[in-house]
Amino acid sequence: MYLDINEHDKASIAAIDDSGDELSYGSLCLFCEEFANVLPERTLVFILSENSIASLSGYVACVNNRVVPLILSCHIDKLLLEQLVEIYQPEYFWLPESMIDNCSYGEKVFESYHYVLLKTGRITFPMYQDLSLLLSTSGTTGSPKLVRHSYENLEASALNVAMLFELTSSQRAMGTLPMHYTMGLSVVSSHLLVGATVILSNRSLLDGEFWKMVKNYRATSFTGVPYSYEILTKLRFVRMQLPDLQIITQGGGKMTEEQFLLYAEYAESHGKKFIPTYGQTEGTSRMAYLPHTLAKSKTCSIGISVPNGKLSIIDDKGIEIKEMEAEGEMVYEGKNVTLGYATCGEDLLKGDENHGKLYTGDIVRRDVDGCYFIIGRKKRFLKIFGLRIGLDEVEALIKEEFKTDCVCVGSDNLLKIVITASEESVIANFIEKKIGLFHQYIKVFKIEAIPHTESGKIDMNKINSL
Repeated sequence: MYLDINEHDKASIAAIDDSGDELSYGSLCLFCEEFANVLPERTLVFILSENSIASLSGYVACVNNRVVPLILSCHIDKLLLEQLVEIYQPEYFWLPESMIDNCSYGEKVFESYHYVLLKTGRITFPMYQDLSLLLSTSGTTGSPKLVRHSYENLEASALNVAMLFELTSSQRAMGTLPMHYTMGLSVVSSHLLVGATVILSNRSLLDGEFWKMVKNYRATSFTGVPYSYEILTKLRFVRMQLPDLQIITQGGGKMTEEQFLLYAEYAESHGKKFIPTYGQTEGTSRMAYLPHTLAKSKTCSIGISVPNGKLSIIDDKGIEIKEMEAEGEMVYEGKNVTLGYATCGEDLLKGDENHGKLYTGDIVRRDVDGCYFIIGRKKRFLKIFGLRIGLDEVEALIKEEFKTDCVCVGSDNLLKIVITASEESVIANFIEKKIGLFHQYIKVFKIEAIPHTESGKIDMNKINSL
């Protein structure tokens, strides 16, 4: 069975969710069989997910039975969902029963764990034989562009992550990141592979009930994005008494040096492991990690390749740079590199376009010890009247000078800067002097807080709409 779930003790707990319900490995295997009876043919299912036993069971059963799921947030914008339905023609929906009254997606044919399976009457497009899963390109659902995963991708990623964290069946992971986000799904898959327990929660980190779950279920690991750690700092996480917590890990973007060192020092002084990671949906989540022993000496590094993978650097001409100390675009190779993209239903029949090699688009520096540091994005540049402007560099300048949150976007005729502190004119004047861009090509927006998606990443759709 998928992730060898049938090899684990049937009585062991695979998952617990906010309701307090528990799902054993034996029950998960039985659910896969039930699902197969309802969905005997290979088809496409839209899972409107939340962090619950029902979502987890639906995902595992689909992949196990060679039914292809597209995992979306149950809070997805209705117009976008309708667009995705028209483009990809799902034959089924697996969604919370609470959504039934406000939707007309089809006829109910099965229900379990407060979820229902609806048959839409649509005819699914032909699909590539090794297509196993579809996810949004960014962990959000702001685009109909999807990433196509193979069965090998999912198994390889789960194994890589289990190896790098040295997971065993005794682990109890706190599943806080949403399942439609590649790193959230990675937490689920890697722990199921080893027969461990995933504690699923939809609650905010600011909710006292969330921390009761952490303590009552004796969570051994926590996974967050940089925004999660900003919240933890405000909650004075480093003062909490969490004796069962063994690993704190981070992905989904770059932390500030201050935050990075805070948690590296916290982990060292409390006998825990702080393990930053790096990944992309196109690489089935994690592709690099920083060993916890290097957390204090390699500040903000993404470290080295995950087990069974390979990292390298290429120059502007696509030629690999062999010298140890180097800068250029990072390339990842491994069995977890996905098949490619889909932008329409016909694309579901496409085969493997990447062949195990992913050009990440991230510009990195590799140090003498072989550790990688992200220094920018290949496409995070504007060119305004011949002046090449690195958006990451502008953000870094502003954050260092004014101690404000900052996001930069724009086009080749306007640099847009979004801040939460200081004055718009002061920022504009500062950048004009620093990079030599005329004032009229700079627009500064001041807002109360940088918007974030459910997965904790910056909501670029909202930023771009300003």
